[in-house]
Amino acid sequence: MKQWTKDIEINAPIDQIWRLFDGSLENMQKIMPQVVEHKPIKITEEVIGSVYRQKYKEGKRIEEYDVETLEYSSAPNKKRLKVGFSLANMFEITALYELKKMNDDKTSFKYTVTNRPLKWYVNLFLLFASEKVVVNFLERVKNVAEA
Repeated sequence: MKQWTKDIEINAPIDQIWRLFDGSLENMQKIMPQVVEHKPIKITEEVIGSVYRQKYKEGKRIEEYDVETLEYSSAPNKKRLKVGFSLANMFEITALYELKKMNDDKTSFKYTVTNRPLKWYVNLFLLFASEKVVVNFLERVKNVAEA
């Protein structure tokens, strides 16, 4: 298993950033433009356990998978969302988004992603995996939130 954790300060209110993760396809595509579909399959009252069918475009190929909400909390000064999914029966992936209010116009955003291979030979791919994707994602969230 491989894990990356990075954080960044964003000059935007916590709620403005949190809206990018609210489950609407329109907001999600601002920070994850490759997601072409995000439909609720099962919605729970407490959010945890909710499942969304997601389609992700990689080049000309479209991958489809179910994303489950594993953790969720939304307090005024601290917000947390963790989702998990299996990609192409090759990887089990979790993504954790944590927001902390620093002041009315500044928020700390921490992103942790884990990638666990489901097949032994996929371990080779992870040897060469870098944190570039994680850093690019943080920058995209910052740019969208501050725009």
